[in-house]
Amino acid sequence: MSGLYSTLDASVSALNAQSVAINTTGNNLANVNNANYAREVVNFGSLGTVDTSTGPESMGLTALSVTQDRSAVLDSQVRDADSQASYYTTQQNVYNQAQAALGQTVSSSTSSGTASSTSDSGVGSALDDFFNAFQSLAANPSDSGAQQTVVQAASILTDRLQSSDANLAQVQSGADEQVASDVTTANTLLGEVAGLNTQIGRLEINDPGAAVDLRDQREGDLEQLAGLMPVTVTEGSNGEDTITAAGSTGSAVTLVSGSTVTGPVTFDGTSVISAGSPATALALSGGTIQGGIDASTGGIQTLRDSLNAIANELVTSVNGAYNPTGTGNNFFNSSNTTAGTISLDPTLTASNVQSGVSGDPGDNSIALAVANLAGTTFSTSGGDSIDGTFDSYYDGAVTGFGQTLSGVNDQATDTASIQTLVTNQRQSVSGVNLDEEMSNLLMYQRSYQASAQVFQTVDSLLDAVVNTLGTVTT
Repeated sequence: MSGLYSTLDASVSALNAQSVAINTTGNNLANVNNANYAREVVNFGSLGTVDTSTGPESMGLTALSVTQDRSAVLDSQVRDADSQASYYTTQQNVYNQAQAALGQTVSSSTSSGTASSTSDSGVGSALDDFFNAFQSLAANPSDSGAQQTVVQAASILTDRLQSSDANLAQVQSGADEQVASDVTTANTLLGEVAGLNTQIGRLEINDPGAAVDLRDQREGDLEQLAGLMPVTVTEGSNGEDTITAAGSTGSAVTLVSGSTVTGPVTFDGTSVISAGSPATALALSGGTIQGGIDASTGGIQTLRDSLNAIANELVTSVNGAYNPTGTGNNFFNSSNTTAGTISLDPTLTASNVQSGVSGDPGDNSIALAVANLAGTTFSTSGGDSIDGTFDSYYDGAVTGFGQTLSGVNDQATDTASIQTLVTNQRQSVSGVNLDEEMSNLLMYQRSYQASAQVFQTVDSLLDAVVNTLGTVTT
């Protein structure tokens, strides 16, 4: 009788173990398309043995635990790849907007070394048209049509400088707003990770690694966070993660310690990201936050600075040629020397455009002096605002931006490839294989059926012992 009862207990334990395995396999199959899910595995073990009259006898099979096929190294590599890929993708998007804001297409290849042909809506063509208009006026100094063309070309040039600067400023503003939004999202994710740390710590206090669903959720949050800003994750003995980021002083800044967010991430609205307690400036090397900052303060600001330099040199040099004595009327408003403010002198009209100093119908000295500025080579070392001619300086600025965009495009492609590679590597370790899971499911179901058959057989034997053999014949 005791042997039957021990066999019955062993079959019940096996049924429970196979039931856990079936449920775990079903959970794997249900999450086959969940990118944050790590395949779960049932770890079986023996309940031990008991000594009987016939020798040691197994007490049965049991499911010791359910763990994940998760690699901390691969998880870290995926987070790093996410940070780099999102950094360059963000810059790529911002720079493409800036290219549209310029009103012309720039070269996407650094090998050419030059910008592509300027479109009719760009600053470059407006510069050419402006100086060409003065060249035409120099050829016909008293022609009213030529005077009208000069004013129209100048108005178009100032409008394009203003609109290009305004459009670039709008792109900058949009990038800054996105950075601020990403910072808010980062703080939300840090709070969620801290909360999950608390839950995982409680559930795993006596069963390390058991909170598999919560760990999946936390890893998903960490990867989203890594896409925003690169972080380092260190898991403690109680299953709680410590999250740090690189500080500008070279020391790591703690963002989350256990269940506590040590200090929210903040953005100064320009270029500085801070976090921790006390608040410390971070030195981020990736993520959408730094990508947006670098695009705004880097390539776009460089373009705006170049446009400002062109505008300042235009106002200074053209006014100097147009009003050589300094006693007459200027061509450009001398108070407005930036791309966003450049404008014609309020006294200038098509009828009073000056061609020469003397005012004689054939005097073209002023028109010729302004036209010659197109070929003048300026130098910042000599006090000018630009180096080279107007065309070469502008082309250089656009070409430099084109090379920056080209480099970012290449980096975006490369980092996306790396991101795909490491994600696939992790998938090969932690991902769910449908064929394998279906095979396991069939095996566990058959094992469950076998254990159930043993249970039924033992139940029948016990019934026979109790109700048949136990009957006394009179």
